[in-house]
Amino acid sequence: MGQHHKQHSVKSSSQSWLAGFTDAIDWQLHPLCILFCGGVGWVTMRILRYVFTSGIAAVIFKAKCRSQKQPSVFAEKECYPSVDIKKEQCEFQHQKPLVIKHISPPLPPNAKWFGTPIEEMRRMPMCGAPLPPLRQSSNHTVTIRRDLLREGDVPKPYPTSYKDAWDNKHVKMPCSRENLYLVEDENGERTTRSRWDVIQHALQQEFCSAVDLKNAILKYNIAYAKKWDFTALIDFCERVLEDAEADHWFQSILPDMVKLACRLPELCTQPIPLLKQKMNHSITMSQEQIASLLANAFFCTFPRRNAKIRSEYSSYPDINFNRLFEGRNSRKAEKLKTLICYFRRVTEKKPTGLVTFTRQSFQVFPDWESSRKTLTRIHVTYEGTIEDNGHGMLQVDFANRFVGGGVTSAGLVQEEIHFLINPELIISRLFTEVLDHNECLIITGTEQYSEYTGYAETYRWKRSHEDETPRDEWQRRTTEIVAIDAVHFRRYLDQFAPEKIERELNKAYCGFARPGVPPHHLSAVATGNWGCGAFGGDSRLKALLQMMAAAEAGRDVVYFTFGDSELMREIYNMHMFLKESGQTIADIYKLLQKYYTEECRDCPTAKPDVKLYHFIYNTIESYSSSTAEEESLGD
Repeated sequence: MGQHHKQHSVKSSSQSWLAGFTDAIDWQLHPLCILFCGGVGWVTMRILRYVFTSGIAAVIFKAKCRSQKQPSVFAEKECYPSVDIKKEQCEFQHQKPLVIKHISPPLPPNAKWFGTPIEEMRRMPMCGAPLPPLRQSSNHTVTIRRDLLREGDVPKPYPTSYKDAWDNKHVKMPCSRENLYLVEDENGERTTRSRWDVIQHALQQEFCSAVDLKNAILKYNIAYAKKWDFTALIDFCERVLEDAEADHWFQSILPDMVKLACRLPELCTQPIPLLKQKMNHSITMSQEQIASLLANAFFCTFPRRNAKIRSEYSSYPDINFNRLFEGRNSRKAEKLKTLICYFRRVTEKKPTGLVTFTRQSFQVFPDWESSRKTLTRIHVTYEGTIEDNGHGMLQVDFANRFVGGGVTSAGLVQEEIHFLINPELIISRLFTEVLDHNECLIITGTEQYSEYTGYAETYRWKRSHEDETPRDEWQRRTTEIVAIDAVHFRRYLDQFAPEKIERELNKAYCGFARPGVPPHHLSAVATGNWGCGAFGGDSRLKALLQMMAAAEAGRDVVYFTFGDSELMREIYNMHMFLKESGQTIADIYKLLQKYYTEECRDCPTAKPDVKLYHFIYNTIESYSSSTAEEESLGD
């Protein structure tokens, strides 16, 4: 209403002034023209009168509009066309924006990074606020003795004796007395027996080959004897390992893993809650407890987790490692090397830290269309990796909605690699239900045990890694990883639809935001091409969305393009352009809406002719040029 009222007042004042002016022309000049030139003079005078007064009116109106214009060319009440195409446009403003070829400023040709130096970006623990005392609460389960927590000491389990819970709110443990198993006696009669007893008896034998291990696992998984395939495990033991390595595996590492697995009831004494959808809950446990749980996952002991169709755990990821053992795939051997490195390390020396798993679920999100925040600082580079160069930052896991993705099967891209070199991440699959659109999983304190080279088919385990990341007051490594799942786009244009844009913004914001924590206590976000590759996301769009979400959450961004120097330049140029032109998050959001409406919605081809960044450059610069031209006319 305000905009319409202002336009009406502008129009009314100019009309009243011109009315007097045209009356003077009609009464003073018309008689003279008729007297000297007759009818021709009268017609000529009428034409000149119309042209002259129309030109004067346009100049006056544009000057009035310019005086009422908002600072941003994308503000809601401006007189020039808004990025929100549903807003009414100012009168006399019918021409389309000029198409201007944007020329980015020259950048050093051999630069490996642009933006703020990475040394200036905030990291934990330097930027973190002091932690409150570690306490058990209704939204935080702590499975160790907090009163005995000391640096360098192995945490003690809490409570001191095993407490069972066999229900739909907690993990159903292998050592539960409710975990029963049908077995046949010597006479062929079926009787019920404790499955945990069967597990211990099967595992506490001498293993001389992979076939021995296979037979032991199938003794308590007899229903899958004809379904499970152990080819990858057998090939690894017989063809990949050298004789000395195989001896060490069967004579030392594997027996130690069995001992670790069988200590489950003395280590994990408290029921582990399931992190279900819509929950805001944390679980803090010791690295030793996680190691015992992972050893049980390796031996496939977790009950009710193998059947996926219409089962009680169908909305949870796989946890037993049976799919890792199947098929002939070179990836599996490298995965097994990485995991065996972890088990060797934790059985040779007990780990002493804690790890916290937090499911964060938001019900209220920012109003992106009205946000007045601007982009924060950025460091963008084509070298390095999130886990190596983003230490102390919030490291983004390009997650599957089933966290960990294919880590226990054939997957071997960003998420799976992160879970392999930091295997404590894998245990999140035990209790984390599939992520909803408004949720993320935050894991703090995991340790890196391996180094690697390559990616996907070229992935290779390189060597053992000594993690020197400092610990916080809760004895957690100051490594914070957030799992956020992007939408899988099978059609390229779908990702530009307003509802998809908002979904990805909200998902990233859920992962980046920490309600109640001031921005100066938040580390930078270490991220990259989230949701691109197999998920079909556009890397330029995803970079922009993550910058917007980070700005709204109060975090800087460290962006890794993974070897793509051209993408590095484009992201930096766009970030600099948006900052220098004063665009707010709302302005950028409206630009994305405009791009969808004008270039994507009715696009007859698989991809639009005009790329996103070119559209943004041209839209902003064309309106800037129009504004400058009108101001020069006004002068």
